[in-house]
Amino acid sequence: MDEETTGNTEAPRPRGIHRAWWVAGAAALAIVVAGAFSTMPGILMNPLQQEFHWSRGTIGVASAVNMVLYGLTAPFAAALMDRFGIRRVVVAALSTVAAGSLLTTVMTAPWQFTLFWGFLVGLGTGSMAMAFGATVTNRWFTTRRGLVTGILSSGSVFGQMVFLPALAWTIDHYDWRPALVTLALVALAVAPVIWLVLRDHPADIGRSPYGSTEFVPKPPPVGGVARRTLAVLRDAARTKPFWLLAGAFAICGATTNGIMWTHFTPAAHDHGMAITTASTLLALIGVFNVFGTIASGWLTDRKDARRLLAVYFALRGVLLVLLPLMMAATVNPAMMVFVVAFGLLDLATVPPVIALCRTFYGDDSAIVFGWVNAAHQVGAALAAFLGGAARDAFGSYDPVWLLLGAACALAALVSLTIRRDSAHRYRSLSSTPSPSPSGASDRDQDQAPDQDQAPDQAHAQVPSSKRQP
Repeated sequence: MDEETTGNTEAPRPRGIHRAWWVAGAAALAIVVAGAFSTMPGILMNPLQQEFHWSRGTIGVASAVNMVLYGLTAPFAAALMDRFGIRRVVVAALSTVAAGSLLTTVMTAPWQFTLFWGFLVGLGTGSMAMAFGATVTNRWFTTRRGLVTGILSSGSVFGQMVFLPALAWTIDHYDWRPALVTLALVALAVAPVIWLVLRDHPADIGRSPYGSTEFVPKPPPVGGVARRTLAVLRDAARTKPFWLLAGAFAICGATTNGIMWTHFTPAAHDHGMAITTASTLLALIGVFNVFGTIASGWLTDRKDARRLLAVYFALRGVLLVLLPLMMAATVNPAMMVFVVAFGLLDLATVPPVIALCRTFYGDDSAIVFGWVNAAHQVGAALAAFLGGAARDAFGSYDPVWLLLGAACALAALVSLTIRRDSAHRYRSLSSTPSPSPSGASDRDQDQAPDQDQAPDQAHAQVPSSKRQP
């Protein structure tokens, strides 16, 4: 049973592992399950074509809807967590993805695939996106935020790594329906664990956030979820950094979720590679994704986030341009180099983007990142749909890889243009600041300015959209 929250200013000294790490572990578990759903369209592509005779473009519509909703749900889910609590929202999300997965097994028409997988699964997984991870990090940690962000970001690809080979094997040896049932059962099994371990705020158990020496009272629920979420978007959209981050992250989505997790397996199969082998390569990308994302979080605590983004995008673009030369019926050394390098870079962009959102937008950063992540998913959806359409039109994915490689070069340049000056416009929208959901002071929100992170270590005050109506 949770301890009663008191008004003490000094935090009780925890014994053993700080509860924040258990909460982060539970959040990572939910993100792992959500990640397992994200690669299913890629390995469902050929089975659905064979059974229903649908085109790749038709199947790509459901994938596109899923990705768009994944992005659009995230900022509203972050606001819902402020209103109703983190664990209630996450448990509801797990139930939703389970329902969508089970209903997909009885579909008979493309619109049903779009409704069940595109809408329901997209809605549920979007509620467990990195806006959820940012909310947990902001509330439970005042130090090591970059590292924690990296760990939580890697959870989605860890889910792909764990489940993808087994799901591909199940589809090859049995059918695609048992694979979806398996995912649904996993989601339902994890829900009780989340309810028991996850807590909304350190004050719920009478503790301080990790890294804080003072007790932080839990702020009251913030009502007007939809109004607040849209108001945060309105206020952030008046600043230049928001559009630069959203544009760069849209390209990130197009070059990862959109093309790789939806079309890499069928693209490799076009070159004669077995679906199981291609899926295993994707899982290996997930292995290195874990290391790359955690390392990126560690670097984000110490280096300029803008420069990190530029380097990540530039290297990713080179890999995508070279990918058509590496495709073959069997796994060759060049393909293994691609798998390792792309895995290290895939989600490495997330910790720097979250750090920049936190720096520019303060207590609204989780919701702002949710909107930036929505742009990520719009880019992913366009790549998922247009990638399939291009394959149907040209009979090859080669033009797609080249175009997306050029887009990465553009994103690298955009990342270097992000400046602090426009952030003052966001601060000026509020006459008085409101309490932080995590209760941490501005000084605690980020590392000191002399640590060469980004040129923007001072936090923005919270705009009027944050105030309780």
